[in-house]
Amino acid sequence: MSVTPQRIAVAGGTGAVGTHVVEVARSRGHEVVVLSRATGVDLVAGTGVADALAGVDAVVDVASVQTLKDTKSREFFGAVTRTLLAAEVAAGVAHHVALSIVGIDEAPHGYYAGKVLQEQLVTDGAVPWTILRATQFHEFASQVHGQVTLGPLVVVPRMRSQTVAAVDVAERLVDLVEAGPSGRVADLGGPEVAAMPDLVRAWARVTGDRRRVVAVPLPGALGKAMRDGTLVTGPGADHGATTFQQWLATLTQQGAGARG
Repeated sequence: MSVTPQRIAVAGGTGAVGTHVVEVARSRGHEVVVLSRATGVDLVAGTGVADALAGVDAVVDVASVQTLKDTKSREFFGAVTRTLLAAEVAAGVAHHVALSIVGIDEAPHGYYAGKVLQEQLVTDGAVPWTILRATQFHEFASQVHGQVTLGPLVVVPRMRSQTVAAVDVAERLVDLVEAGPSGRVADLGGPEVAAMPDLVRAWARVTGDRRRVVAVPLPGALGKAMRDGTLVTGPGADHGATTFQQWLATLTQQGAGARG
């Protein structure tokens, strides 16, 4: 089936999943506008957004921020989403596609607090929308590794995880752009459920880090959600094809021995 080419703006188009969204969209014949500071667009302040959205048919929002604090996450996602939606209304953009996270409404804390706000703003907004919730990316293992260390030990949270390849998420996001506004669609997870400490250990071995990885339970509601399966997909979800081990093999083939 032929697909009508669209002009697609990708918010966060230089990030882990955004780069894949840009590549996939272009490979399918779409015109892509990257919204990031690297291209002169500040999504928080709103600088350059209006001009960048001229003639755009759809916006894919995969922008992100590194924080574990509720307040900072809400500030970032609130500002970015409000900025995008206002500019989309002014530019006549017909479709807003947002990437969210599986299980956030059951654990609306820390980073997830901002994603909950993002979803609320999108669903309450005037722009026709689609929201895809996905599990953590395979790259999450590299991000967790080394965040907390105690001498020769690397401390990671106990977490039941179902990581998915960023490229699989990107493929689905472009599918959704082409399908048109669809509301909340089926969640997307990886093909396997595993313990995050095991994934971190596997990543460390491939990258040559021999420090001992120690798993600890995080306190509070978020820690409980990590352990009890809240953050993995349930019935009716879709699943990416690329396993964590296949992703690791790709890193090895690329000679990606450096971290993250």
